[in-house]
Amino acid sequence: MPYVQVRGVSLYYEDRGQGQPVLLIPGALGTGQSDFAPQLADFPRHGLRVIAPDPRGYGRSRPPQREFPLDFYEQDAQDCAALMATLGCREYAVCGWSDGAVIALMLALRCPAQVVKLVVWGSNAYIAPEDIEGYEKTRSLSSWSPRMLETMQAIYGDTLQDLWARWCDAQLALYRAGGELCRQRLHHIRCPTLILHGEKDPLVPRFHADVLHQGIAGSRLHLFPDGKHNIHLTHTREFNRLVVEFLTES
Repeated sequence: MPYVQVRGVSLYYEDRGQGQPVLLIPGALGTGQSDFAPQLADFPRHGLRVIAPDPRGYGRSRPPQREFPLDFYEQDAQDCAALMATLGCREYAVCGWSDGAVIALMLALRCPAQVVKLVVWGSNAYIAPEDIEGYEKTRSLSSWSPRMLETMQAIYGDTLQDLWARWCDAQLALYRAGGELCRQRLHHIRCPTLILHGEKDPLVPRFHADVLHQGIAGSRLHLFPDGKHNIHLTHTREFNRLVVEFLTES
């Protein structure tokens, strides 16, 4: 199993295929395998090398226990940059979902010479009151779908509820600190960017996709009318086609 030492932690990562490197960044509590199994299987068939890490404190990148300081998204972006540098990837595309999309945006801002293309979905650049309301509805694991609960409990066992509650607490802390993630810096993102969004997403309202589209010059926005938060898993064929076409076009 591949691990790499970066910034004082040991990160586990999936590494599939050969060709143009593509970094897949999972969502909150997620891992490369749990969040991106269909993409790990499909993208390498199109000449892409797919690298999907478990962020620090998640999945197989434990210990350490996951912590949520106010700058945890920036911390993860720095980890991702260090991972790709250690793997010898000088230029690469980045795809991020949910929390991973926030990290992807920050990585594009941090490393403009390395991030040549950007794909984000289920993403927000700031925390709004509607977001906090939605997160609080999911705080108890009893509100989760059986499928999601089974997947996450297989990874975290009895520690899942505490981990998720601390994530919810972290969002509230960020909101109380002003809610800014990277909205004010979106205009600095210059690489080709594809924004995907499920119009029935219960966690990330549509206005967040519009903010990203308006803030990133030249970005493309594609909507999934019946899609929810995990469009890459529920609308896999269309999602993969759109992303692969975007990543491989010259």
